[in-house]
Amino acid sequence: MQKIETKKAPAAIGPYSQAMKVNGFVFTSGQIPIDPETGNIDAVTIEEQAEQAIRNLQAVLEEAGTGLDRVVKSTCFLQHMSDFNAFNEVYAKHFPNNPARSCFEVAALPNGALV
Repeated sequence: MQKIETKKAPAAIGPYSQAMKVNGFVFTSGQIPIDPETGNIDAVTIEEQAEQAIRNLQAVLEEAGTGLDRVVKSTCFLQHMSDFNAFNEVYAKHFPNNPARSCFEVAALPNGALV
């Protein structure tokens, strides 16, 4: 079991790691749209926040030696399901293999994130 950490994505804000690599599989923690350089959520719109969250995930995957094109399952959390279509447009650009996915509206996300 290998702990995956990169400064190109925000540090965990709780007692967990960015990802763990086990037997060739990478299990990532959720990524909110924190800019790793500022430590803040600087993006405002759902599109901007989705882009940042995906960049964060991509950085973690790259540190583990893989990428978005190898993702087989994702779980997405939105603060507002009304953002679903706009989120999908951003998501589709980054996940060309259309991995299996679940997407849920949740009451709140850390730091007031939209995604």
